Amino acid sequence: MNVFKTGMLLAALTALFMGIGYLLGGATGAFFAFLVAAGMNLFTYWNADKMVLRMHHAREVDRQSAPEYYALVEDLARRAELPMPKVYLVDNPQPNAFATGRNPENAAVAATTGLLQHLSREEVAGVMAHELAHVKNRDTLTMTIAATIAGAIAMLANFALFFGGNRNNPLGIVGVLLAAITAPIAAMLIQMAISRTREYSADRDGAAIAGNPLWLASALGKIARTAGRVPMESAERNPASASLFIVNPLTGERMDNLFSTHPATENRIAALHEMAGAARSDVSASPAGGSAAASSGVAPWSRAGRRRGPWG
Repeated sequence: MNVFKTGMLLAALTALFMGIGYLLGGATGAFFAFLVAAGMNLFTYWNADKMVLRMHHAREVDRQSAPEYYALVEDLARRAELPMPKVYLVDNPQPNAFATGRNPENAAVAATTGLLQHLSREEVAGVMAHELAHVKNRDTLTMTIAATIAGAIAMLANFALFFGGNRNNPLGIVGVLLAAITAPIAAMLIQMAISRTREYSADRDGAAIAGNPLWLASALGKIARTAGRVPMESAERNPASASLFIVNPLTGERMDNLFSTHPATENRIAALHEMAGAARSDVSASPAGGSAAASSGVAPWSRAGRRRGPWG
């Protein structure tokens, strides 16, 4: 059902895009707009991951520079039957994470230093499994396409607003103005709806990869409580990337409203608890062999754990 909903929402974005192109220049304008969008999508398909990692100043780590963090992702990727992604760290105190890349063979996952400092090993495993679920479901590519089409719609709407567009439509100039004003808002709502739909799927699949839904549920609670208090400057400067993170890094919204890029955290936690209850008799061991409970509150790389931080 989520795949069907996502497909329908992408189709709606495409139809909206073609409609704006028609208003701008008739049939020729619609065709030209389609070519522009295709070029933008092709560019983002090959370069989106590099752009996102660069805007958040992420740096790649390996088995030598971040042994425990890298080994955790490696084990989770093996569980998910995925190629090993590139692993990155973002030097920011806000606990958060994201995934990017055009396909599982060219994927990258990134966690903030705040995530590794403030969450337990099991909670970090739940978060990174969620990001690997995005990779496995190719959500990163879906969200890139949605963002590109939405951006193209806004660009074309501005052209229609300032240059008048094709007035040979049933509503004349009024139709052009209405479309120019409402189309970008509609595109934004559709893009956000796609993001919310994919988050629920990644929560479910990530919990299955990690082995215990309660690890991710506990992590979401901690991240949501902190995200609204600890700013992430790179996300504030690039708000379009907010939908990539596991929890909204900008505002930490608490409602499933039209303007939210993420589902309500409380709803996500409730769904994970329901999933845990249904599978309580078959809870797997920690993916990295740890036995600490997710609620212990001791980060696996904190001084309390007497371990050196994975970022040096």
